[in-house]
Amino acid sequence: MYEFAIAWEWLAFAVRWLHVITAIAWIGSSFYFIALDLGLVKRPHLPIGAYGEEWQVHGGGFYHIQKYLVAPASMPEHLTWFKWESYATWLSGFTLLCLVYYGGADLFLIDRHVLDVSAPTAIALSLASLAIGWIFYDLLCKSPLGKNTWVLMGILYVALVAMAWGYLQIFTGRAAFLHLGAFTATIMSANVFFIIMPNQRIVVADLIAGRTPDPKYGAIAKQRSLHNNYLTLPVIFFMLSNHYPLAFATAHSWIIAALVFLMGVTIRHWFNTTHARKGRPTWTWLVTVLIFIVIMWLSTNPKLPGAPEEVSALPPVLARFAADTHFPAVRDTVSTRCSMCHAAEPVYEGLARPPKGVMLETEAEIARHAREIYIQAGRSHAMPPGNVTEMTPEERGLITAWFESAARKGSVE
Repeated sequence: MYEFAIAWEWLAFAVRWLHVITAIAWIGSSFYFIALDLGLVKRPHLPIGAYGEEWQVHGGGFYHIQKYLVAPASMPEHLTWFKWESYATWLSGFTLLCLVYYGGADLFLIDRHVLDVSAPTAIALSLASLAIGWIFYDLLCKSPLGKNTWVLMGILYVALVAMAWGYLQIFTGRAAFLHLGAFTATIMSANVFFIIMPNQRIVVADLIAGRTPDPKYGAIAKQRSLHNNYLTLPVIFFMLSNHYPLAFATAHSWIIAALVFLMGVTIRHWFNTTHARKGRPTWTWLVTVLIFIVIMWLSTNPKLPGAPEEVSALPPVLARFAADTHFPAVRDTVSTRCSMCHAAEPVYEGLARPPKGVMLETEAEIARHAREIYIQAGRSHAMPPGNVTEMTPEERGLITAWFESAARKGSVE
């Protein structure tokens, strides 16, 4: 029923909001502790076992912080753990992946001009890639190559670029970039869940038992935390990319992804060096700007268009929208009010690509985006923006009647 479409839209919005909130908490705490760790100062008066200290001022008060590289001599009375920020971010992100890309696989996940697979197959490929990615990364870290942090990060970079190319051979461009972000975020959150937190629990258990903790556990956790440090900004880029088809829907999208990972390194290098009081390497910003300019240039090379999709090729759940008696009038309305922007070559001034990569030039494309048209132009006045094409209330009512009619027929079937 059409009520389900509205409820689904609000559910996706609520989960997205939760995801943003938890991501802010995770990234904020992560960046704070990285800056704190790099800014620690070693002083002779520090207690035995203390690595360094830092004085900070915030909110009208002063904070005196000390870090123990392995552990203090005894277990503190109260210990604050930072873990749920990571877990909640991944869980909410995975829920959003299920709602948007798995629930709307035929629309958002599968591009039959790229790889013609069923929705269950595409979802299985998605899940397998996230699991296999973590297993590969974890085994790599635990191998002899893992003893050299920078060699390890170089190999990880090559693997991430390979995944960018691979995802673009399987999914839509939008889904490929989203999955690249999810792939990377899974590694980051799994680092917390499987490595960092268990290692910290071992140290705490040793303290409680009166044993001297082994410093190797802290060293391993620190290496994984370093990886998370450099991967955070690219993940944010990929999660935001679904709004910008110039990033994910061009001929060189996988190269753009490779350059985004490099920008993550250059930006974090500036912050890390500055927080460590080793100077301000402003050259990193110049390099970042140059890389971004290259990305902009690469985005001017359009993605080669596939063959037009026929209505007969649509899944039954979508084909019924093209078969509804209201469809001819809706098709004419969309062609008049929407296709000037939502076309392979938009005629609206200032648009180089259709917004969000959505094209509404053919009957199949209109039927495929039925729910979005219903939400954006029927139930709400979000589209056209500012009603620039002067869509009438009657036309919006027609779109609403079309979607709800087809939805009712689908529920009866």
